[in-house]
Amino acid sequence: MKDNLSAYSSDDYDSRVSTVLPYYKEFHFQILDLVKALNKDEIKWLDTGCGTGSLAQKALEFLGNIDFTLCDPSKNMLQTAENKLGNEHIQYYNIASQDLSFENEFDIVTAVQSHHYFDIETRKKATECCFKALKESGIYITFENVALSTTQSESIGINRWKSFLESNGKTEEEVQSHINRRGTEVFPITIEKHLKLIKECGFKSVDILWTSYMQAGFFAIK
Repeated sequence: MKDNLSAYSSDDYDSRVSTVLPYYKEFHFQILDLVKALNKDEIKWLDTGCGTGSLAQKALEFLGNIDFTLCDPSKNMLQTAENKLGNEHIQYYNIASQDLSFENEFDIVTAVQSHHYFDIETRKKATECCFKALKESGIYITFENVALSTTQSESIGINRWKSFLESNGKTEEEVQSHINRRGTEVFPITIEKHLKLIKECGFKSVDILWTSYMQAGFFAIK
């Protein structure tokens, strides 16, 4: 039984997400590589929509001295994260991005595959809350499903994704179930709209970090 908005429950999310999202592990690598390039000795990091805490786990192993705050609207996901990571140097909040109340507190705010469930106004509010949570010159990093620019390109993207799902052992019914979520359970927007929305939230710069298939990563500076 699902206990969050993703396709899988907290119990099996870690083992199954990479079979649905091409290059999912690359999302984390790109984030960690960017954060490493900041050359900070100590980092205050908020991961909103943290899920099972996999990004935080990798960051602590790869980068070391991080004071993490993890937020997620799913109690089960958050509990899974706490079971995995423990409590040392980590705070946990059962809250969604659009309800964050932090101000000028963090060096890094990440939101990975967490805002594409929202309509455009809620997505903007969530991004504004991430902006407020950052210190001046802090970095916002987000990875999301994206819509392609035309009906034809979207069709090609769907066909590529379908082949990926099939190569990972998904049945025809499972493949169609994942595809049917676009526009009904998840609401991707184009890369251009992402860039525009993030900039409108007050960031002084916004750039594409990485993209492939129908996912993209962005980073912005407050």
